[in-house]
Amino acid sequence: MSLKTFSCRVLCKLVNHEVVASKKTLSARDAAAGFPGRSSARGYYNSGKASQPGPGKAAHVRVVDLRSDTVTKPGPAMRQAMAAAEVGDDVMREDPCVNELQEIAAEMFQMEAALFVPTGTMSNLIAVMVHCRERGDEMIVGNLSHLHIYEQGGSAQLAGVHSTTVDNLPDGSFDLEQLESKIRHGYPDPHYPRSRLICVENTHNIQGGRVLPLTFLQEVRALADRYGLSVHMDGARVMNAAVAMGLPPSTILQHTHTISVCLSKGLGSPVGTMLAGPKDFITRAVRCRKALGGGMRQAGILAAAGKLSLLEMVGRLEEDHHNAKTFAQALLECDPAVFAVDMATVETNILRFRIQEPTLSPSEFCARMAEVGEGEEAALGQGIQVLMYPHFSNTVRAVWHLGISPEDTQLAIQKMQLVASQHIKEKVGAQ
Repeated sequence: MSLKTFSCRVLCKLVNHEVVASKKTLSARDAAAGFPGRSSARGYYNSGKASQPGPGKAAHVRVVDLRSDTVTKPGPAMRQAMAAAEVGDDVMREDPCVNELQEIAAEMFQMEAALFVPTGTMSNLIAVMVHCRERGDEMIVGNLSHLHIYEQGGSAQLAGVHSTTVDNLPDGSFDLEQLESKIRHGYPDPHYPRSRLICVENTHNIQGGRVLPLTFLQEVRALADRYGLSVHMDGARVMNAAVAMGLPPSTILQHTHTISVCLSKGLGSPVGTMLAGPKDFITRAVRCRKALGGGMRQAGILAAAGKLSLLEMVGRLEEDHHNAKTFAQALLECDPAVFAVDMATVETNILRFRIQEPTLSPSEFCARMAEVGEGEEAALGQGIQVLMYPHFSNTVRAVWHLGISPEDTQLAIQKMQLVASQHIKEKVGAQ
């Protein structure tokens, strides 16, 4: 047997083994996953896969994915730009597409410099590492902030930075007196860490896509300046905030020292976040990015998508905001009143609503929205799966994005009305 023949046979066996093993693993994992929110071990929201139509269910199913704006996919124009991108070694600062993206971001945010980073979590961690460079440094964060809850405590785990929390108010802001009380005034007293950084989040994820008031940002910056602290904004969705306020992002960001802006949420890029701030900050950030494994090489393929995100995708965020408000209004008009939502809080693309029917839990509601029920095709003309997450405090979270059209929103409304009416009928029938 020749070496070539032997190698081919071994490779085929290995591939077949991996496929079988993969199928077994996926099958077991899918069986355990169930519907979104059914796990007893849960945080602020759970992930999970919706059930697919089984025997006797609708053959044609429309999926409306409202789990997050992270599920967006690059369209034809973005893919073409990525394919045509001129590239170089970005670690050597030689990728022309990355360099151009960084210049575009710095100009748009009115910051001295910007850096292309793989993820928002890495971008926030880099900001913390640069602002808090010495052992014993401390940052102040919101107790419901993404940085505090969803980023695995990386600031402590990887950067060795202590954090203290201040309570997030319903609009995502802080009580300024409480914020000031968290600032350590006794340095270099050996008992205490040293306050270095205040982190804000705009829009605020957990609080339902809320836009931080400019007056709040002004007051936070004034407080930080008074005590020699820096202000970093987790602005993953700051473009949503800018569109909602009808302002350029630079008007918002003038009150912060540094900013992290995600390209892969509503702006539609497949990968990437922009970190911006003073030149010396970005110089240090480049070193931190390398240490964290974020120094990519021919990254211009990804930066090309980011350029389209910043230059062409911001204006369309208004459509996402409108669709979220349309769905929220339909919740209020549901008869009987199964849901509760404060329309004044629906400011951007994230909707948090409460289920006030005591016999219907957020987990059950999300599960029923994600499955194709008996008689659904006859009632709605097709099967509709609407994916969303149970949140906390008896609420549900849904997020609109470029993958969700006004027509998709109307389908989600129809499915919501059907699920609500069916539940009420079942409740009455059981009495």
